Amino acid sequence: MDISGRSSCTAFAGMRRIAAGPLAEVALAAKQRFESDPTAQVLVFDDVTGEQVDLDFSLSGAELVERHVRDAATPAPADGEPAGTTPRGPGRPRLGVVAREVTLLPRHWEWLGSQPGGASVALRKLVEQARKANEGRDRQRRAQDAAYRFMSAMAGNLAGFEEAIRGLFAADRTRFDEMVAPWPADIRDHAGKLAAGAFAGAVE
Repeated sequence: MDISGRSSCTAFAGMRRIAAGPLAEVALAAKQRFESDPTAQVLVFDDVTGEQVDLDFSLSGAELVERHVRDAATPAPADGEPAGTTPRGPGRPRLGVVAREVTLLPRHWEWLGSQPGGASVALRKLVEQARKANEGRDRQRRAQDAAYRFMSAMAGNLAGFEEAIRGLFAADRTRFDEMVAPWPADIRDHAGKLAAGAFAGAVE
């Protein structure tokens, strides 16, 4: 995956955690570990999404930071706006609003059009209400997905993996902890860290 925008990561060499923190520091530590033992499986993971971060260890340390980490400090373009777009001049600010097609039935458009502020304002209010109402469930799902990605990459061959995944998605903390308990400490602890949100205030 592209590592632009990644700020906090954790690196592993085999089953041992070797670095954690800002991407620049972790990338250099991972490169150093790889160079000391090219046969070691050195992997870096995003601490929020659980996704594996692709690093090119054939680059020098300076090149690694320049190519892979510099973009993390560059703000991403607004949603729907292509990279490299020339900044807007004076005038009404966009406020991050993006125009996209929405397909609704005629009765839906009729109802939206009758709301104060019109269809766009009504839709934004509905989306915000839905976001707030589903905040806990969304947080739980993100934690489950992050833990699943990491566990699949690092623990797929470990005993109890499938049962641990079942416990994760069932929001069964007891079962999850029981299954990961025998795992190497660094793998177990990081999986538990990523999965924490899956069990906090679990939605029935």
